[in-house]
Amino acid sequence: MNSADLIRIAWFGLHFGEEPPLVGQKGAGTIFFSGCNLRCVFCQNWQISQENLGKDCSQEEFKKIMMDLQTRGALNIDLVSPTIWAERIRQPILEAKKEGLIIPIVWNSNAYENVDMLKSFEGLVNIYLPDFKYGDNNVAFKYSGAKNYVEKTKESIKEMLRQVGSQEVIVRHLILPNNIENSKKALKFIKELDPEIRVSLISQYEPTYRAKNFPEINRNINKEEFEEVFSYLTELGLEHGWVQEMKSHNKFLPDFTKENPFS
Repeated sequence: MNSADLIRIAWFGLHFGEEPPLVGQKGAGTIFFSGCNLRCVFCQNWQISQENLGKDCSQEEFKKIMMDLQTRGALNIDLVSPTIWAERIRQPILEAKKEGLIIPIVWNSNAYENVDMLKSFEGLVNIYLPDFKYGDNNVAFKYSGAKNYVEKTKESIKEMLRQVGSQEVIVRHLILPNNIENSKKALKFIKELDPEIRVSLISQYEPTYRAKNFPEINRNINKEEFEEVFSYLTELGLEHGWVQEMKSHNKFLPDFTKENPFS
């Protein structure tokens, strides 16, 4: 087996932690890839993303995983952190589709990506689920080691929108403690990309991995921070998407409301 063809996978199976339309009754067919092109100091999956926990699989094995997940009733194939494996997973996806894979492909990524790479997946990916972590390049570099984050991520999401339209793109934003202005800038950029875009506002931040080395983010977000970001989101007129409840991290409200449901 040629090591240059291997794909490292940390976990796969039916998963219910995504937004409601992506899980249905039987769950998303989620595949967690090992490794990441960002170095987020607060990564909640750091064993996978930073320490490369996982198992090397051949491209044929990867194809079989996708086909098996479809057989098990998965609503889609949810590719989590696929960016660094893009060149190795494209052909197996293409072959799987030729062999009967009919459920949608979800590209679940950090969106800090190369536009030309994304173009190579046009017609293969049905739904894009990107993060928009930062509205401030300085914050992005401090916590994720990413240069020109805002510009690069905006261009990537523009390409996603071009390929599948605003109804098939869900942009996630994770609120960080003591970084409310960063969240506001990020949401404003999202609105500028497409006012009809669907947004998923995430409250599940926890100070994991190396967050203890950064005192300002070494705690969970509080109710006041959440409410301020939520209020700004509604002020912007972003009316489509989901808000994650603070007390139940994997429970999503059916849609945004004009009033804060957590007050």
